[in-house]
Amino acid sequence: MFTGLIEEVGTVVAFRANGEAKRLEIAAPQLAGGIRVGDSVAVNGCCLTVASRDGNQLTFDVLQESLDRTNLKNLQPESRVNLELALTVGAHLGGHFVQGHVDCAAPILAFDETGGDLRLEIELPPEFARYVAYKGSIAVNGISLTVAEVLPKSFAVWIIPHTRAQTNLATARRGDLVNLEFDLLAKYVERLLDRRDPPPK
Repeated sequence: MFTGLIEEVGTVVAFRANGEAKRLEIAAPQLAGGIRVGDSVAVNGCCLTVASRDGNQLTFDVLQESLDRTNLKNLQPESRVNLELALTVGAHLGGHFVQGHVDCAAPILAFDETGGDLRLEIELPPEFARYVAYKGSIAVNGISLTVAEVLPKSFAVWIIPHTRAQTNLATARRGDLVNLEFDLLAKYVERLLDRRDPPPK
């Protein structure tokens, strides 16, 4: 479980084939010292398990399911990735509950500056549109954000300068794929409603 508050922007060192998976190596000088093999780390919002650590470098094995569903497949050496450690019991929850289970990757449609803040518009796949609500929570590349607009085929969030500077949105451009995780509570509400007993006749 994560909160969507990014702790470090790491740098991809290598991303190479490793049997049926791929091996992702990331330099994370701020976080690596406190991480052990087996720990969970959200990488662009995707929960991965640390396979090894060598100094400030973390290594993860990424399965095909994760590659198919996320923007990790587009990573190259020098790519910047958002990193967050798993939430610990008793820790401050400043974002929202994020599982690290990315639902899909979608392209940025617009990223425009208005009065110092930025409006980020992202395509909304129709099969997930029911999970997006005005003022609801969403994780974009692992960042906890609030939905500001719900449009017929997209949604928009506002990015403050601090968030842009402290995440990989600093280099985001129109057309880039971003990972989306929709609100956990919305999914459970939908499931509970689907399982309700039919009304008595």
